[in-house]
Amino acid sequence: MNALKGYLAPGKKAEQDAKKAKDTQTTAPMQLEMHTTPPLGSPLAGSFVDRSRPSSLYPEGDFRNGPRESVLTVRSDVVVSWLHQQQMEKLWAVGAPGEGVILKKGKGDFTCCPPSLRTEPSGIFDHIVAMNVRAAMTVNTRVIKIFLARQHADYVPLSDGLRLQVLPTVEYLPRCQKHHFGAFIQDQQILIVWDDDPKHLLKRAEYIERSLLEMIWADDDEEADEKKGGANVSTAEVGSGSDVEDGYGSQEKRPTLLLNPLMVGATLCLLITALGLGWKKLGLEIAVDGNYTRLALLAVVPCQVFVSLFFMQVIIVNLTQCFGPINNLNSNSKFYSGKAPQRLNRNNRELPHVTIQMPVYKEGLVGVIQPTIISLKAAISTYELQGGTANIFINDDGMQLLPEDEAQARRDFYDEHTIGWVARPGHKPNPQNGEKAFLRRGKFKKASNMNYALMVSNKVEERLLTIARHDGWSQAEEYIAYDQCLARVLEEEEGRAWAGGNIRVGDYILLIDSDTRVPADCLLDAASEMEQSPEVGILQFNSGVMQVTDSFFENGITFFTNLVYTAIRFAVAMGDVSPFVGHNAMLRWSAVQQVSYHDEDGYEKFWSESHVSEDFDMSLRLQVNEYIIRYAAYTGDGFKEGVSLTVYDELARWEKYAYGCNELLFNPLRFWITRGPFTKLFREFLRSNMRFTSKITMMAYIGTYYAIGASWILTLANYFIMGWCISRSSLSFPSWVTSHWRFSDTD
Repeated sequence: MNALKGYLAPGKKAEQDAKKAKDTQTTAPMQLEMHTTPPLGSPLAGSFVDRSRPSSLYPEGDFRNGPRESVLTVRSDVVVSWLHQQQMEKLWAVGAPGEGVILKKGKGDFTCCPPSLRTEPSGIFDHIVAMNVRAAMTVNTRVIKIFLARQHADYVPLSDGLRLQVLPTVEYLPRCQKHHFGAFIQDQQILIVWDDDPKHLLKRAEYIERSLLEMIWADDDEEADEKKGGANVSTAEVGSGSDVEDGYGSQEKRPTLLLNPLMVGATLCLLITALGLGWKKLGLEIAVDGNYTRLALLAVVPCQVFVSLFFMQVIIVNLTQCFGPINNLNSNSKFYSGKAPQRLNRNNRELPHVTIQMPVYKEGLVGVIQPTIISLKAAISTYELQGGTANIFINDDGMQLLPEDEAQARRDFYDEHTIGWVARPGHKPNPQNGEKAFLRRGKFKKASNMNYALMVSNKVEERLLTIARHDGWSQAEEYIAYDQCLARVLEEEEGRAWAGGNIRVGDYILLIDSDTRVPADCLLDAASEMEQSPEVGILQFNSGVMQVTDSFFENGITFFTNLVYTAIRFAVAMGDVSPFVGHNAMLRWSAVQQVSYHDEDGYEKFWSESHVSEDFDMSLRLQVNEYIIRYAAYTGDGFKEGVSLTVYDELARWEKYAYGCNELLFNPLRFWITRGPFTKLFREFLRSNMRFTSKITMMAYIGTYYAIGASWILTLANYFIMGWCISRSSLSFPSWVTSHWRFSDTD
């Protein structure tokens, strides 16, 4: 009994453990390390972290008994000296000016080794300080000098198809592509590497040097193979000449699969058969006693169909999974990608810019947001080394609600990791002391948070369009113009909006949650598929589960979540329309702009603030405008999402989904007389040119929430009706028991 009570209503200790796990739900699976600079007086990251032992436990005379500032200084000096020692041992320095290691101790506080690096005429110390990176090191070898003496491009090719930037001088460092985590300096013929963790600095330098040699050796091997092959030439069919020239690659013909329509047809046949058995009994009873009042039971048939459709669909899908074809799971079709697309040719065209949008609230900075950013930076680094560009755009809905020290910690973190961010004011429907009213619209505020951030970004873009650019317009001038436009927009908001960093939106938006992990090599494939398929409005990625604990409940939710994504993957691979789950998806920015709207706030909005399920609303609006949603399964479980840690979190999640589907389907009861029962969006959905079978599957999904909500009521009613009214009609049993079966299936 106590175990059951603890499962349904955990005690204080269980609640505290669950809250702690929720706050730190990123560190267990991947063993991520802290990659942020502590404030002045705090210990360094990684292995240099203070173990929080009382000073009285240290022996007398131990340096750790001193003030925290002095302890931090000692540790920083030791670390930077050790890195410089390793630099000398690996022969990465020859004693020339401008060589050494630079380490960040705290905000605006840097140290270096050798100390003379601060006063070098080249100004390398000042330029790296302006970059605001965690740690940086120079690498000066004969191999690098020989290569740079003969390399005149603005990049150096590495192995695996990557390439590293080449800068004319160190003066370009503050405005370089920081996610490369390295740059060759042409005039000094050296390599400079940097990293978020000082312990990884040596590995990064070794990797770049090794990749450079592997690239050179690979070219020699290819030439040898060509000479050895002689006149044997292999040919392969490629796309048209225009495809190769513009870098898009050959466009794949994706068939429209008809297996799902067959499954939907079988579902409807099974449903009609089940209902027909009940109607048959009605007809027999009417034929016996001539009482036609039983026909009133036909009024509930639409409700029966609505709540029973998904149950019948599950039966057909399970039979298809057991006995039907499964090769579609590894192939590409109109709504499904089982194989990665042909990658864009970066040598013939500029790769599209990707913006990673992440709405956050009051999640823990160290436990939740920071590990997600580390995952994103790895993906951005890979994409930029492949030739693309990307930026992180955080919509921070909690910054203006947090204490000043926590808000400042977030701003420092965003600045250090080159993150663009926008924070809006708190909800003030009835302001006081002369403040202006501000409404955070929506029940869960996520949609209005993203709309506000995109509004600020669009205002900056509008101001940038008014700037006259001359023929010799440089990137530095563009940065200056952007900073000026952002400052003017914030001034117009009269201090209500806070923003910083790069908040411009690129060609595509990768939408994620704050507790997400992304694959390191996913952006190029996603951008390639979106470029090659202009009809795709949203590319939804398959997701795995980021499990934090090994509790019974979380194991169950993990199994259920994996089961849901497996079912989605199978259904879409068979030809069904892909769902959009609201995160881990690539959105076409131009398509999102096409379905924008205006309301009483007076600015352009994209996400519905009047619906809880803003993702479902966006999906419907895009499909009504003839865009399609595609499901990408070639990433496997590389995308990971957090799950509910308690029963109450899961219950709240299901309540949110049910509420969202209900408001998408029905108008509020008070508007039924003037507007009718069904919403305008739902009526447009029914009239759209979307496939009929897709409409059936979406209606079946919506009906599941009503079936779950009504199941216990109908099951209890069936008990009494069977006892009181069994002699009047035999239709009641199959009518009510269907809903009972439906509940058992979803549970």
